[in-house]
Amino acid sequence: MEPEPRGVAAGSFTLWRRGAEVGTSSRRGPGPGRPVIPVGVVFSSSGSYGTVGEEMLHGALLAIEEVNQCPEFDFSFAPKVANPAGDLDQYRLLCEDMLRTQGVRHVVGCYTSSSRKEVIPVFEKLDALLWYPSHYEGFESCNNVIYTGAAPNQHIVPLIEYMLRNYGNRVYCIGSNYIWAWENNRIMREIVLGCNGGVAAEKYLPVGSTDIAHVIVEIAETRPDFIFSTLIGESSYAFLRAYSEAGRHNALFDPAAMPVTSCNLSEPELLAIGAQAARGHIASSVYFQSMGRDENRTFLSRFKARFGADKVTSTDAEASYIAVILLARAIHAAKSTEIGLVKQAVYGCELAAPQGPVRIDSDNNHSYLTPSLGRSRGDGEFEIIWTAGAAVKPDPYLVRFDIRQFFGDLNRDENRPMTASRPGLRVIK
Repeated sequence: MEPEPRGVAAGSFTLWRRGAEVGTSSRRGPGPGRPVIPVGVVFSSSGSYGTVGEEMLHGALLAIEEVNQCPEFDFSFAPKVANPAGDLDQYRLLCEDMLRTQGVRHVVGCYTSSSRKEVIPVFEKLDALLWYPSHYEGFESCNNVIYTGAAPNQHIVPLIEYMLRNYGNRVYCIGSNYIWAWENNRIMREIVLGCNGGVAAEKYLPVGSTDIAHVIVEIAETRPDFIFSTLIGESSYAFLRAYSEAGRHNALFDPAAMPVTSCNLSEPELLAIGAQAARGHIASSVYFQSMGRDENRTFLSRFKARFGADKVTSTDAEASYIAVILLARAIHAAKSTEIGLVKQAVYGCELAAPQGPVRIDSDNNHSYLTPSLGRSRGDGEFEIIWTAGAAVKPDPYLVRFDIRQFFGDLNRDENRPMTASRPGLRVIK
């Protein structure tokens, strides 16, 4: 059974329009005769990465409720909520059922790249649009997908640059055994080796595995400068707990000296791990709850009013929220749910989002986003240690990345002789 969406808390709200905010209005119902548009919402709110899936579900439902309460729109969204519980077959079956039998043309959903790749053929065959709100490894651009999460030049490249400047050029890579980890570790490996650095090891665990002890032993033996983790869900939580425990007996595991870095660690996960156990590690993201923007403070207020004062949000929740708002603005502008018209309309939309300005690049259906880096605190939030000066054009295939220029910039800033040993990043299709 689908959960009944509840009304947002009493008060006032704003929604974003092209280039500016809609003025503050009192909350009103949609009014009689307002057309209803079914929208799929497909996230694994249970299973090994259920913590993240629940946050994405919350972000999408919050945005749907705001759209339905906004008098500017002459339609309402009816969420068709499905929980695949991390089962790839269920992702495909649930999406196909929505598109074939429930009148759905637009689905906001999927977290893992394996789930996205599992459903894309369904969207291509049935001519529908997936709004994919997750940071991911890149090397994809599909006409039936709008990507509102970060591309690799918006998360992993800034992280690598920061670590090479501040910690060293020898990395230990540990990840969950699927495409997110494979491709991100490939990018990490290519850039670090291209900098005359080294990879101490590259290890993979089955998704959901918590067999961590041998990884801790190998890190102690290889003594890298930093760890790059592409573990997800329970595997990531077990690793960071074990890392913290190792630090009680071995100073090597002090995050101040040898941090774990990640492109997918979020605030709800810090609490799931134990905020103190996760303290001191570095995450790359386009959104942190601690951002001081007025738009973010408003977003947090609504989120907590809707889901509980003790709830924290994340880049995953924000990206899902953005996807729904962009969908609403595009349908409003196109006056249609037909995916070709909606795509053309969304290219003209720009949001003053909680993270900063967001718009879709018509070259590749990815989002202009503003990269940031944060260090995890002991209270379940991140201290922001670096933010880009402006939204960055998405480069999912890293075709604009020049490793010689990258290292030239590092060499000038670090005042040490380094040369790039490789001409560029290999693209594997």
